[in-house]
Amino acid sequence: MADPRAPVVEWSAAEVAGQLRRPQRLFVLDVRNRDEFEAWKVEGREPVPTLNVPYFEILEQGGKDEVVDSVREFFGRGLGGALPRDRTVLAVCAKGGTSDLVALGLRELGYDAVNLAGGMAAWAEHYGALAVVESADLAVYQVSRPARGCLSYLVASAGRALVIDPLRHVERYLELARERGLRIEAVLDTHAHADHISGGPALARAAGAPYLLHPYDGIHPFDVVPGRVAFEYLRDDQELRVGRATARVLHIPGHTLGNSAVVLEGRYLFSGDSIFIASVSRPDLGGRAEAWTPLHHDSLRRLLALPEETLVLPGHYASPAEGDARGCFAASLGRLKRENADLRLVASGRAAFVAHILHSLARVPPEYVEIKRVNAGLVEPDEDKAFELETGKNICGLAHPAA
Repeated sequence: MADPRAPVVEWSAAEVAGQLRRPQRLFVLDVRNRDEFEAWKVEGREPVPTLNVPYFEILEQGGKDEVVDSVREFFGRGLGGALPRDRTVLAVCAKGGTSDLVALGLRELGYDAVNLAGGMAAWAEHYGALAVVESADLAVYQVSRPARGCLSYLVASAGRALVIDPLRHVERYLELARERGLRIEAVLDTHAHADHISGGPALARAAGAPYLLHPYDGIHPFDVVPGRVAFEYLRDDQELRVGRATARVLHIPGHTLGNSAVVLEGRYLFSGDSIFIASVSRPDLGGRAEAWTPLHHDSLRRLLALPEETLVLPGHYASPAEGDARGCFAASLGRLKRENADLRLVASGRAAFVAHILHSLARVPPEYVEIKRVNAGLVEPDEDKAFELETGKNICGLAHPAA
């Protein structure tokens, strides 16, 4: 039995990410309200047993004056059997204070319970980085934000670096570059993002580097208002140099009018929001689904013409299960041609593809319209507002309605 006099054990968001690679020993008790839980939760590559019991229910049904006493009463009787004795119970709340008390109460009942330090607010700001390739001549680092299912990249060669689709917390990229002795010489967004606030302009300013974007995405598509972000133009077939490496820009309109991809050394495709591991991107997040879906079909055909051994590095994932055992999200184009059902439909022709896409679209969150305004430089949210806009997982991939 755990010593109740011992301090509450906490795991940082980074430690939780590590534990999720060993899900067989983890159980999540999330005490947020049900709507918050449904919007986003802690997930792993393999399913993690999870129980959502709102904190106010624990207090009401526990019936004690002290929080820890209510936790002990609540889980010591009715729901005691719902929590495992052979796993670590990770208590989760919005900011870590409430779940701290829940974890303490559970420890006093003899459970191996720990708290997610900082709660989901800390989970939202957790980033991981791993090497997709790392050699003397070329390195590609995938930077992931698990709470959002967002992916970004740092490409390095000969001490120089290009950052692709950086997310809001730009210090993560500056730190990664410092650790590896790299100088960031360019920052590129493959498109004007809707699901998250881009770190592109801020990172470019901090690094003293140019910020690159296709000019078609310099206009807010809903308001048709020119943006106020300074950028250098990306062009179709433009060549970019990163140290001794060469990259080529492909303009692939569909997800947005300016949507672009980057092919590095003819071997690595940074597909941005076009091809994902398990789906393809939506063409409706600019409010122009019927006009943009045919363009999306033609752009995907162009990408599918690349060599089958090309390694696809997407901008998002819908589920951690799309990654490998290391947590890397990548697949050969040949494999995706075989396994990605949405991608296979491209060969059926434009009409069939358009019909399928338009049938599969989910609602556009109103937050996405506002995020596009932020990324166009039309509004500047404070930290609380930025966090609110980015709450929940991205839904940039195609939805699949039930049959």
